[in-house]
Amino acid sequence: MALVSMNEILEKAKQEQYAVGQFNLNSLLWARPVLEAAEELNAPVILATSDSMVEYLGGFKTIVKTMEGLIDELSITVPVVLHLDHSLEVARCKTAIEAGYTSVMIDGSQTPIEENIALTKAVTDYAHPRYISVEAEIGGVGGVEDGLVGTVKYADPDECVRLTEETKINVLAAALGSVHGPYKGEPNLGFKEMEEISKLTHIPLALHGGSGLPEEQIKKSIELGHAKINVNTECAQAWTEAVAAFLTNEENKDVYKPREILEDAEAAIKTVVIEKIKLFGSDGKN
Repeated sequence: MALVSMNEILEKAKQEQYAVGQFNLNSLLWARPVLEAAEELNAPVILATSDSMVEYLGGFKTIVKTMEGLIDELSITVPVVLHLDHSLEVARCKTAIEAGYTSVMIDGSQTPIEENIALTKAVTDYAHPRYISVEAEIGGVGGVEDGLVGTVKYADPDECVRLTEETKINVLAAALGSVHGPYKGEPNLGFKEMEEISKLTHIPLALHGGSGLPEEQIKKSIELGHAKINVNTECAQAWTEAVAAFLTNEENKDVYKPREILEDAEAAIKTVVIEKIKLFGSDGKN
């Protein structure tokens, strides 16, 4: 199946009150367990690369061709989105689209609202005629994302309306208390604000910092309009723990082949993805 835009899957998810998982790629090898999990559960899925990871992964064209090749070789039949996450530049979004990405995020959340709108509109004006979906962010998601330290700043409902209406974005990431990376203490999302913003904007919301959130908060967020939930930290932690366990096992002291070392780690990623798809309610939604 060819790569699709988020428009084809998120409107349905919002209407039926489930969420599609976005799983970030920290290696091209990570795509296979994510795709296999989605196919087994008959669930739509979003593969994402953070903008700062693109060159490490081989560049936009390499990523696109690899994902297309895997989808073909693995006979994947579920909808798969290839999404550029947290790009700060219009030009980078355009390059990703030209290479074959089917969705992009322009992150102007650290700029004044007027500048955020201008940046975002430049992307939507380019993307929409090409049937590419666009996500934008407003407010401040806490924690660390690709070396950038963010502080929690709740999205302003009026600014959310302006950003949505003036740019015609497809998905809104409205910061409401979530953080990138591990949570310190009990997460506390702003559900009252979440409900207000969902009703005012009428478009699918994206929840960044989905790793580590209690199940009840995930389910409540989905009820209040979140149709996309980002997961990265939990996959990375599972991968690291599996590699560490293998390498510190005395029985494996003579193993040096990467494939043997990484098999458990890839299985660990798949386990996390399966758990999240079921939690988000997107299993069987192809």
